[in-house]
Amino acid sequence: MLRLGLLLLVAPILVLLGVYFWELGDVRECTLSGGHWDYLEGVCRDTPQPFVSWLQRHPWLVNGGMLLSVIGMGMCMVGLYVKKR
Repeated sequence: MLRLGLLLLVAPILVLLGVYFWELGDVRECTLSGGHWDYLEGVCRDTPQPFVSWLQRHPWLVNGGMLLSVIGMGMCMVGLYVKKR
């Protein structure tokens, strides 16, 4: 139970960070070339675009990942509390 809990605790965070930084690379490439990133469409545009937070664009991914991390933390706590047989 402890190993599965650690996996559920760490894996969603790493997935969220990976997806976030992948998009951040595209945003940086766009802004360094003089464009403006359209967060809703995921493309570089010539005109300024409003900022839309990552939570508003991917609520199931963010909330689901955090829920899995909390479940993993609970499983780790139970795994550390219960004696090995």
